[in-house]
Amino acid sequence: MPTAIDGTSLPSRLKLAGLYRSHIHERLPILTPRKKAPPPQNPLPVPETPSLPPPADFSKIDFQDPTRRILSPCDHELFQTSPTYSLILSFVFSLSEAAADKKLSYFHDVLIPDIVKNILSILSSVEEIIAQCPPVEQGGSRFGNPSFRGFLDTIASQSSSWHSLLGLQSPSAISEISTYLHNSFGNRARIDYGSGHELNFIIWLLCLNRLSILPPSTFASLTLLVFPRYIRLMRKIQSTYYLEPAGSHGVWGLDDYHFLPFLFGASQLLHHPYIRPLSIHNELILEEEGDEYLYLNMVRETMASKSVKGLKWTQPMLDDISGAKNWQKVEQGMRRMFVKEVLGKLPVMQHFLFGTLVPAAEGMSKEEEVGVKREEEEMEGGEVAIEHDGVKHVHRNDAWGDCCGIKIPSTIAAAQEAKRKGGEDGFRRIPFD
Repeated sequence: MPTAIDGTSLPSRLKLAGLYRSHIHERLPILTPRKKAPPPQNPLPVPETPSLPPPADFSKIDFQDPTRRILSPCDHELFQTSPTYSLILSFVFSLSEAAADKKLSYFHDVLIPDIVKNILSILSSVEEIIAQCPPVEQGGSRFGNPSFRGFLDTIASQSSSWHSLLGLQSPSAISEISTYLHNSFGNRARIDYGSGHELNFIIWLLCLNRLSILPPSTFASLTLLVFPRYIRLMRKIQSTYYLEPAGSHGVWGLDDYHFLPFLFGASQLLHHPYIRPLSIHNELILEEEGDEYLYLNMVRETMASKSVKGLKWTQPMLDDISGAKNWQKVEQGMRRMFVKEVLGKLPVMQHFLFGTLVPAAEGMSKEEEVGVKREEEEMEGGEVAIEHDGVKHVHRNDAWGDCCGIKIPSTIAAAQEAKRKGGEDGFRRIPFD
């Protein structure tokens, strides 16, 4: 029998080798395939649409002029846990859902409710007032034009007759509801406009809903007809009176003035067969589809108002959002942003007005109790701190100073002035790009 050098027989060696091979799997670590790390989870859950409560009983309402009630962080916290907070979320998200997968031209072939026609007529009347209150010469200034104050005063003088078209006869009801319409076009003292004023327009519609004037059956027409008409009107007001952006951070990273068109517009595109979030960089799609979808329309108008080409330079937040997988992700993100950057921001909500149809929560401060001026009389927009020895204005550390009415010239004004001076109507290059 053959033997190995060490004296062991060859069969014994082979047997030992076989045993080694048979147990080698017990000695080696188990190999498992690598798994992709899960994507980071957004700590803020997607806000759901609360149930819309039934309309109020008109005969039991004691109307009053709306006033500010969010005058401190404590007031803001009370608001965020109040029924009014849920009411606003319910109405805004219901408007958004009513626009899902519908083009702006959807109502061209659908019967428009008479009440919606009356609201569109009111917005047309507001536009006519612009011609009656032309801007004054400001020597090339890009800041707000003082003629805007006369424009708002004319709106206030005609408001009662407009609201009678909507079926309102009570002077006290008209006084409360019209306050929101007056504040939908900008601040009279500061000559600025932001997402808080845009929210006032939505609250005006909400008040009409609370009185059963705008039932849920009208929601799609409000989102696809009334709101786009309001946006077009605001563009004309902004370019005529050089309204200053009311803020420059947070939600305003989407647009200098507006937010809700992006929420409603994302809902329109939820299941579109070929338009993707990345399509906002395709100028052909923006040109061909911008008149049908609010989101694309806003991107197109934003790009046209900037003197630098490229969203990554002018609107980096929009540029980041374009990388989303689908429009469902975008729509969910817009819901989160509305909760966090509009309703959740004290510099925005400190200007919000509460009445009887949109009531304040128990325990919230009152203007007369803390000794502050009314919203239309106050030049600054900062938070009010309530102290034992009085009231004082304090600067917010998380608002970059835009809570205090720091003047920010509008890009629209810059473009308009450049055209008036015969400047180039084109894009500037970014250095080193």
